[in-house]
Amino acid sequence: MRVVFMGTPDFAVGTLHALAESQHEVLAVVTQPDKPKGRGKTLKPTPVKEEALRYELPVWQPEKVRAPEFQDQLRELNPDIIVVVAFGQLIPKSVLELPKYGCVNVHASLLPKYRGAAPIQWAVIDGEKESGVTIMRMNEGLDTGDMIAKAVVPIEADETGGSLFDKLSQVGAQLLIDTLPSIEAETVQYEKQPQESTTKYAAMLDKKMGLIDWTKEASVIECLIRGLNPWPSAFTYLNGKTLKIWQADVEEESPKAEPGTVISADKKGMVVACGKGSLRIKRLQLEGKKQMDTDAFLRGYAVERGTKLTTSKE
Repeated sequence: MRVVFMGTPDFAVGTLHALAESQHEVLAVVTQPDKPKGRGKTLKPTPVKEEALRYELPVWQPEKVRAPEFQDQLRELNPDIIVVVAFGQLIPKSVLELPKYGCVNVHASLLPKYRGAAPIQWAVIDGEKESGVTIMRMNEGLDTGDMIAKAVVPIEADETGGSLFDKLSQVGAQLLIDTLPSIEAETVQYEKQPQESTTKYAAMLDKKMGLIDWTKEASVIECLIRGLNPWPSAFTYLNGKTLKIWQADVEEESPKAEPGTVISADKKGMVVACGKGSLRIKRLQLEGKKQMDTDAFLRGYAVERGTKLTTSKE
């Protein structure tokens, strides 16, 4: 098929790569405009743009896909289908209806679960046992279109937002390639979604949500730590300094100590009291330092039993 690809971040790169290596013809790649990065504010291309240039594919970077001039360009290309993966702009009806087979989206959840911007991380944060990818025919709603195909991916006990991200990127790429022939042959079965999502909206992540509330259950905090790894990361404060927590295990024993209190600190890790149970911190990063195992950290930084991890620098 003649394909226009629309995507922006790392998650979309796997699908573009799979399309470029397939028998389908990628007519153009549409991605977000370059953005200034770093101290020098140098314009940096999106990951999808970098992948497109590797294949010498035409790249378009419209400020708004609603712009008439952009839509005129699309009409001239006359694509059979538009594939959208984490593009970053709402697609108007005029674009959705432009290709013969419409626009399809590779969404990183088992719809109708986890509609929204961060379905991968929220699945881990919420303690889900499985996630997956849904190929969906897009409509004007947010992740509400008819479902075409799904692939289920188990969430491992030590799964992080980053590791699940990588898995789903590859699974989604292959699922799309496997699904396109049946879309072209018009043999697919379109399954309508219920009006309401079966879970909460998977809102965009921000740094503030990583602040650990030690009054919560240890299992809930441990899921938060994994879900926000590698970004934006879960954190607390130790003696007025930010302490990022990268890895921890749940201890079932509920200590008689105020939540956030360090119960022990040795080569097995640092155990902290929670609202229910306790958490053994195995890997961390103190403000201004590198990420390291807790035993290595404790050899250079004394943490006494009874020390409090807090929710503010004060």
